[in-house]
Amino acid sequence: MASCSSSTAAMAMAITIFLFLLSFVTPVFLAKPVHHAHHPRFASHNYRDALAKSIIYFEGQRSGKLPSSQRITWRKDSGLSDGKAMGVDLVGGYYDAGDNVKFGFPMAFTTTMLSWSVIEFGGLMKGELLNAKQAIGWATEYLLKATAHPDTIYVQVGDAGSDHSCWERPEDMDTPRSVYKIDKNTPGTEVAAETAAALAAASLVFRKCNPSYSKILIKRAIRVFAFADKYRGSYSNGLRKVVCPYYCSVSGYEDELLWGAAWLHRATKNPTYLNYIQRNGQTLGAAETDNTFGWDNKHVGARILLSKSFLVQKLQTLHDYKSHADNYICSLIPGTPASQAQYTPGGLLFKMDDSNMQYVTSTSFLLVTYAKYLTSARMVVKCGGVVITPKRLRNVAKKQVDYLLGDNPLKMSYMVGYGARYPQRIHHRGSSLPSVANHPAKIQCRDGFSVMNSQSPNPNVLVGAVVGGPDEHDRFPDERSDYEQSEPATYINAPLVGTLTYLAHSFGQL
Repeated sequence: MASCSSSTAAMAMAITIFLFLLSFVTPVFLAKPVHHAHHPRFASHNYRDALAKSIIYFEGQRSGKLPSSQRITWRKDSGLSDGKAMGVDLVGGYYDAGDNVKFGFPMAFTTTMLSWSVIEFGGLMKGELLNAKQAIGWATEYLLKATAHPDTIYVQVGDAGSDHSCWERPEDMDTPRSVYKIDKNTPGTEVAAETAAALAAASLVFRKCNPSYSKILIKRAIRVFAFADKYRGSYSNGLRKVVCPYYCSVSGYEDELLWGAAWLHRATKNPTYLNYIQRNGQTLGAAETDNTFGWDNKHVGARILLSKSFLVQKLQTLHDYKSHADNYICSLIPGTPASQAQYTPGGLLFKMDDSNMQYVTSTSFLLVTYAKYLTSARMVVKCGGVVITPKRLRNVAKKQVDYLLGDNPLKMSYMVGYGARYPQRIHHRGSSLPSVANHPAKIQCRDGFSVMNSQSPNPNVLVGAVVGGPDEHDRFPDERSDYEQSEPATYINAPLVGTLTYLAHSFGQL
């Protein structure tokens, strides 16, 4: 896996980190809250604890051969022959949510957002920075395998239909590990451009600590983006039977092309990508009024990302992206003339019934990130006659994260393992079934459904997993069969890592 220790100094740092970790007698997710008596502000939550857990979660989603440093120990090796059906090595990567399929589209977005979290706030992460980089490296190692052949990307391992007809541990998988790809004849611009974005963003994460690995990532990102742009077509068309309805792209591929170009511009500083953005920005939807940011639609993320070039780097040719970003903020903040966002009675941003918390975490990240850019430029957002300061953006983000962590009508933390009360019956195969250590015998495909349909709590705590969350009335039944509300996913956690880092630092916990 990608390493960040390639020198004597790095080795010394590694020893320091090892001794630091050795000083703990309990895992980091069981550590007692850290109190800073001299810090003037009061925090209602232990954001540092939540941050540590939000990163640990990714270890529970790992596929492949697990390392000796694995901290979620009830998980074991799985998917060790992935790719064999196509004669390629696709071992590794992440399961996207509560099933045992590896979907390339959301995995790439997860990687991009984990990387963006580290790029913006990694300097504040302290002891969690290495863990965050390892989470990113686990993904990039897989994405490099998936893009090893020119003009081809292996975008999925596992047949979702067959997988969903079983309720079994990833260690027991006996459903077909079918491999699906995009190429010149079956293009998939969305997943290709997102993969390029992920590799480019990750190259920035590793640039200082592992420059040779960073160069490998950016070189691959350039090649993959060229493929995405040259052979245009929606992967939801060519692979409709495979990816729909699970990860159908509704927003089209234009947003990913803009997003991918934005990341390559940031990672390479090559004027080619700036010219591409200037030439194609409008046709790729730069001025669209959509205000949802997630694994499918990247328009808002691209606007915020590109606004930095104007706000911080003073790149005048991208001044329009400040206006585009402001329009998004004005549509989101309550009390502004253009506000369109819906909130639950308890105050949670509500976009849709299925996995709403993904939009809460992605939006909160964009708010604290845009606040950072605005602060650097000493600027504000003007929504009609209402002035929105960076502080207001941070307060809105904090309120959303606090709701997620337990400040809500049910007093329920929607992060597993955090707080006194959290979901007990999450929609997750590995968490809900007895671990291999406790039940070495294979659990057959259909046998697990007796557990899935039961009211018994999950025996294995998937520490840090954030579930889909409550409905529009702040209700949460905590039912395992309710995948819309009870299923965690990697792309829910990824942007939360950055926001929790900011909050932990701002309250003196880091």
